[in-house]
Amino acid sequence: MNRTLKVLMASDMFYFTGFGLVAPIVAIFIKEDLTGGTIFTAGIATTIFIVIKSLIQLPFSRFIDAHNQKVKWVKIGYTFIILNPFIYFFADHINYIYLAEALHGLGSGLAFPAWLGLWSTHLDKGHESFEWSLYSTMVGVGSAITAAVGAAITEFVGFNLTFLMVGVMSIAGFVALFFLKDGHIEKGKQPIDISEYHTRQKMHQNHRHNNNKRSI
Repeated sequence: MNRTLKVLMASDMFYFTGFGLVAPIVAIFIKEDLTGGTIFTAGIATTIFIVIKSLIQLPFSRFIDAHNQKVKWVKIGYTFIILNPFIYFFADHINYIYLAEALHGLGSGLAFPAWLGLWSTHLDKGHESFEWSLYSTMVGVGSAITAAVGAAITEFVGFNLTFLMVGVMSIAGFVALFFLKDGHIEKGKQPIDISEYHTRQKMHQNHRHNNNKRSI
């Protein structure tokens, strides 16, 4: 597995395990600790996140494919995402949660297409299924563990410490992204510049064409 995939996986492990801490308790927090908070408004908050993410990511994926600035936009997206747990930390009204989920949806809509593009172009040929499965397993196990841990922390310490831990883990995932570089496709341990790769391919084809002409 090349370096880019390792960095993307590490970043998502921090992200998903961090948010896994609060996955079981968000609706309870909204209902019991916020002015205007109910089970219904918790559902509205989730809807806001999904709708904004869905509206942004499809058209934005076209832009990403055309401009090849995937690393840049993953970072920009995560900048919005990491605001989410800190807004929860200070929230005392449901409107803050709506804002947090809107920013989370915006960040995910920007980061998700860029992340998928990076992951897809850096998969090692012949190992695609294994690398996807490894990613799914690592992120899934981390989320499963932290779901129980987050519920326990909230039970004995309170919501605020849990949200603070999510924020710290989100920042750690964001920092990991700075080990990525735009414009490279890695095979094994050797990064290859995309433009250089195409130039080499063209030179190789011309070389073969010239050799064929000589043989004739």
